[in-house]
Amino acid sequence: MLKQRLSNTEYNQLPHEPGIYKFLNAAGTIIYVGKAKDLIKRVSSYFTKAAQHNRKTVKLVSEIHQIEFIIVNSEFDALLLENNLIKQNQPKYNILLKDDKSFPSICITKERFPRIYSTRRIDKSQGEFFGPYTSVKAMNGVLDLIRKLYKIRTCNFNLSRQNVESKKFKICLECHIGNCLGPCEGLQDEQDYQNEISHAREILVGKISKVLQQYKSLMSDASSQLNFELAQNYKEKIDLLAKFQTKSLIVNPKLEAADVIAIISDDEHFYLNYMQVVEGAIKVSETLDFKKTVEAPSHELLQPILFTLRNKYQSNSSEVLSNKKIDMWDELELTIPKIGDKKKLIDLALKNALFFKNERLRKKEEARNKPKRVLEQLKTDLSLKELPVHIECFDNSNIQGTHPVASMVCFKNAKPSKRDYRKFNIKTVVGPDDFSSMKEIVGRRYGRLKSEKLPFPNLVVIDGGKGQLHAATDALKELDLYGQIPIIGIAKRLEEIYYPEDSFPLHISKKSTSLKILQHLRDEAHRFAINFHRDVRSKAFTVSELDNIPGIGAETRKALIKQFKSTKRISELPKQDLEKVIGKSKASRIVDYFKQKKEGQ
Repeated sequence: MLKQRLSNTEYNQLPHEPGIYKFLNAAGTIIYVGKAKDLIKRVSSYFTKAAQHNRKTVKLVSEIHQIEFIIVNSEFDALLLENNLIKQNQPKYNILLKDDKSFPSICITKERFPRIYSTRRIDKSQGEFFGPYTSVKAMNGVLDLIRKLYKIRTCNFNLSRQNVESKKFKICLECHIGNCLGPCEGLQDEQDYQNEISHAREILVGKISKVLQQYKSLMSDASSQLNFELAQNYKEKIDLLAKFQTKSLIVNPKLEAADVIAIISDDEHFYLNYMQVVEGAIKVSETLDFKKTVEAPSHELLQPILFTLRNKYQSNSSEVLSNKKIDMWDELELTIPKIGDKKKLIDLALKNALFFKNERLRKKEEARNKPKRVLEQLKTDLSLKELPVHIECFDNSNIQGTHPVASMVCFKNAKPSKRDYRKFNIKTVVGPDDFSSMKEIVGRRYGRLKSEKLPFPNLVVIDGGKGQLHAATDALKELDLYGQIPIIGIAKRLEEIYYPEDSFPLHISKKSTSLKILQHLRDEAHRFAINFHRDVRSKAFTVSELDNIPGIGAETRKALIKQFKSTKRISELPKQDLEKVIGKSKASRIVDYFKQKKEGQ
């Protein structure tokens, strides 16, 4: 392999060779990885065919700062390398398959007497792995079948020849009940055990027909020798295999092995169904979707996806069935069937992909329409004339009347519109008077909207009971807006809804979406007011007497407090100590200020 790096203007220096290319941005981050039969033709198309690109490709090209490329021996090697690099670097413009869960597999260990068990950790140095299985239930069914058919040990003893001959281990309960033949004590021959493992391996790779044929032959031999008990044992195993085989969908027994991949698309996504067929039975079916990123033909997109799925499910079939053209590598044969059972497989895959697409679109539409349904329910519950698309909620905050502030939060289409939030410093109220504070901020808010001829909300919510609501309605009356803007109050304790001039509150169901959005409004207004009050209070607490000294700025005050800890100590320091920190001029200002203050007392 040959690896080189070029600037984005040197793409015409790429070779006419197969390989992979990486686009890097100005920060040196890989933003796209691709493969090519001919590197210069593929990469140059990004820069010479700009008029044919969509917006995403244009944006990709605008971010390219450098190009790295690696020459490989074949297109298949390029595909393998591209797959690994995408997994390692997760470039933002590449197609990233959404399924990244760790599925369980079945392992046959590399031991003298191998074990068979399930695991989610793939370490090929430990043994041979089969899977992964997308269904744990299906995997357990396979393991259960193998354990009923064969006497495979479940212990984890090291059954080396030396340990067995020295009688280091004793047989366990599994041997006593007939599930194991005791290889730990040398009671089972190693070759017989390996034959059992060999048969189990045939089942794990899907060659059930071969195992069935072997058992049928053994049953026939046992019957001809009048060994009916052994023949019955083989028959039971044949029945188990036949029962297990019927759990899969039989397509065509003559179709030994194939991968099926069907794809459909809309403006934003591709939807793909992959099926793995072994001995005419569908063993794997997975549907996934991915966003369209850079513009590329479907046959280029499908190749890396097919490679990833075949690698994931360890497919070794030589035939691929698809509804679209795919750039294949030498080992595979592509078929786009028009009739027959193979076409039925494609139709089934398309049906799965279409169902998956419709479900995604339905959920997306539900999410889009959910705010409207919530607002319609709120309109009904509150008997409003208009849909409350624009809602404003008020709350105020103070501690024993100090630093009184208030907040207004705004919801549009049932979601917070934070750019429309407002903060209020209370200007006309002295002391802890929540009612007068509420009247002031409501009057200020809608007086301004009225004077600037801005639209009013469809609903005003007051955080509080009848007292706060009455104060807010007084403000609207003074502005001649009462009756033009729907207004309610929500009390915290029992979640009661109050209307102006109505003595009895409205109780909305605790499960109603209407109450939930009102609670969200109230809680958001409270949070916003508390945070604003905390900021105002903190700012007030940090004001010191140093602020009153002309020529002493924030950085000087910060340096003095950091060095001397308190204003009182600073006022008592000699001028020389202050000069070491802030210089002669500022030290003189501070000493003169505190001297004049002391003389004035």
